[in-house]
Amino acid sequence: MFDFAVFGSLFLTLFVIMDPPGITPIFLALTSGRPAKVQRRMAWQAVCVAFGVIAVFGLCGQQILNYLHVSVPALMIAGGLLLLLIALDLLTGKMDEPKQTKDVNVALVPLGMPLLAGPGAIVSVILAVQKADGPTAQVSVWAAIVAMHVVLWITMRYSLVIIRVIKDGGVVLVTRLAGMMLSAIAVQQIINGVLQVVRGA
Repeated sequence: MFDFAVFGSLFLTLFVIMDPPGITPIFLALTSGRPAKVQRRMAWQAVCVAFGVIAVFGLCGQQILNYLHVSVPALMIAGGLLLLLIALDLLTGKMDEPKQTKDVNVALVPLGMPLLAGPGAIVSVILAVQKADGPTAQVSVWAAIVAMHVVLWITMRYSLVIIRVIKDGGVVLVTRLAGMMLSAIAVQQIINGVLQVVRGA
């Protein structure tokens, strides 16, 4: 009743897009100066917001596509291009780090969305739900989504300890590796979309 291939594929895709090691220094910068209790609450709020956005698009993805008259191959190609842009940002280190804002709950914006639940993650989830045939694949998809958000919560919850262990150099290294893997996934997604268009022509 569980498809480990589907689970692993989506989990890996979401991991390199949401980039838990890379979000750690951003989370610390946005929540700096606040008590540890407040930081822990903001980590939980950010994950809940991200999961809510992802879940809505996962559940209503088909309706959104039908309303916009967008085909799955077109979404795959567009999603691949979006993933490629994110991958290039990860590889070149050009990810923008928003500054802390005292008057806004940064756990909601920009942490929850768009840093965590960004376009790349949303497109990947919609496509995964679309391609999941049968209850076994659906369970595996949603298990991967839940598992990824648990990892995100643990990463931000214990970010101070993680930074102490892997240091800034470790975060940069993992971010670059994630960018390389994501670029390969993006190119493959574009190829798959083009192949589906050719077959349907």
